[in-house]
Amino acid sequence: MTRVGWICCAWLALLVGAAQSQSDYPSRPVHIVVGFGPGSAADLTARVLAQRLTKTLGQTFIVEVKPGGGSTVAAEQVARAPKDGYTLFIGTVAVIINGLVQPNPRVNLAKDFEPIALATSSPNILVANPATGVSNVKELIALAKAKPGQLNFGTSGFGTSPHLTGELFNIMAGTKIVSVHYPGSAQALTDVLAGRVQAMFSPASTVLAHVESGELRGLATSELTRTSAAPNLPTVAESGLPDFDTSLWFGVVAPVGTPRAIVDKLAGAVIEALHNEDVAKPLRAAGLDIRTKAPKEFAAYIDSETKKYSDVVAAAGLRK
Repeated sequence: MTRVGWICCAWLALLVGAAQSQSDYPSRPVHIVVGFGPGSAADLTARVLAQRLTKTLGQTFIVEVKPGGGSTVAAEQVARAPKDGYTLFIGTVAVIINGLVQPNPRVNLAKDFEPIALATSSPNILVANPATGVSNVKELIALAKAKPGQLNFGTSGFGTSPHLTGELFNIMAGTKIVSVHYPGSAQALTDVLAGRVQAMFSPASTVLAHVESGELRGLATSELTRTSAAPNLPTVAESGLPDFDTSLWFGVVAPVGTPRAIVDKLAGAVIEALHNEDVAKPLRAAGLDIRTKAPKEFAAYIDSETKKYSDVVAAAGLRK
């Protein structure tokens, strides 16, 4: 056989081997990396999915928790992983926001990852201390305009989703509520409960119990549609700021360049899992709504989220 013939045979063998490996996927354990701590919404989403995918795809799906940098530490690790579908990541809006507010971002959710499927989301809930005297969004806006720069929003940290949600509120409402940053939602909540800070946007799981007890007043939720965790609370969009829409969302992604056949197989399995009541029930119980999007829809959603938060960061002058 000629040299050219050997080369052709070698390439053919590689192509056949690659096709077989994709059709046999997964043939060994798959790791799902989470960038937030144990018990977080991202962690819960990953663990519930992993249990179901292990059953439907016949291989063990292992959740690895690697918090740090608002999930960017884990994102960087997965972005550098082999493009074979055996290392996945729970992508979140936090990765997008970090890339916009940090001066030299090392990872980009849109460019460094293949979207597989959007999975879950949870709104930020706008709450106020009862001492403010406000019971809805319109009253909060009126009070903030009457006292510009005198009201405060507590946040879970600079560049977090609650922070950007508060900045978007100011932009759309024409208010000047000052953001006060804390190491996390729990610390911000303490000061809102004590009345040292007037209001905050916070994940549902952090504040709903205090709303139900009457310690805080729930004013609105941040997504376009009402959440199953608090169906009686109106949305901010319903309350006078049309199109207001932010959420804490979680989706499955893989390193960019992962074969399309593997991405599509995973997408089908993830979406099927999320429509199974055994999977959906514990997620809803934790305040998460099922928000499935297939790869192309998820990619478009990531692009739209990047554009929205880029505009907020620019308008609020938040880049470090």
